[in-house]
Amino acid sequence: MKIIRYLDAAGRVEFGRRHDDQSVTRLEGDLFAGLVDTGQRADVQKLLAPLEPREILCIGLNYRKHAEEGGKPIPTQPVLFMKNVGSVQNPEDPILLPRRLRSDMVDYECELAVVIGRPCKNVSKAEALDYVLGYTCANDVSARDWQMRWGGGQWCRGKTFATFCPLGPALVTRDEIRNPNSLGIRTVLNGAVMQDWNTGDMIFDVPTLVEFLSGSTQLLPGTVILTGTPHGVGSARTPPVFLQPGDRVAIEIERIGALSNPVAEEPDGRA
Repeated sequence: MKIIRYLDAAGRVEFGRRHDDQSVTRLEGDLFAGLVDTGQRADVQKLLAPLEPREILCIGLNYRKHAEEGGKPIPTQPVLFMKNVGSVQNPEDPILLPRRLRSDMVDYECELAVVIGRPCKNVSKAEALDYVLGYTCANDVSARDWQMRWGGGQWCRGKTFATFCPLGPALVTRDEIRNPNSLGIRTVLNGAVMQDWNTGDMIFDVPTLVEFLSGSTQLLPGTVILTGTPHGVGSARTPPVFLQPGDRVAIEIERIGALSNPVAEEPDGRA
């Protein structure tokens, strides 16, 4: 099932099922306990991120050519960092370039996002996918100056600004994607293809990541795992390519869809 989350005309947050003909019917129930298709046409006024994550766990350098383009050694274990849940952004809402803590080196990263569907601790690789609810597209937006220079040796500061984790457009349940490591994935910036690869090239595949992240650790329903980006990021290009106001960046993953966001400057104030 392709599950979307949306606002209706009354401002209510609802879930819907997107069908192959792009029509949407309203779902009732709970995302994790179970949703039932009412068969009623959904009143979709605004598309939202497909869930509000409990936490966001991220894997760095999980594609060999991406590690090489950044001059990094190939990891022997998954490289873990985190993003603030306040960084989540909806499809079609803007990625905001930070201005209070200014960055002029904001980069895109197409990533497959894995959503954990039930409590998960010390699971084996063989059973790992049984704990997955489904998959969606993610853009691990990254301020490279804060990530590499001013973050105190940690990546999180440059990865976790507001709007730096667009998710969507839909959550595709695991029964529709039997093998998450066989999907085409790419980034399109202003109509130009910047990244174009396949999730089959991950150094640590999805079952390995779930096994590793659940080791002696409780993963709760709603945990989102960003699984890394392939080569072609803007910071590794000559000359570098960073996001600018007025840009539009889309993350496309086979069998999931396209997550598209415009780019704008952070406005003054607290909004």
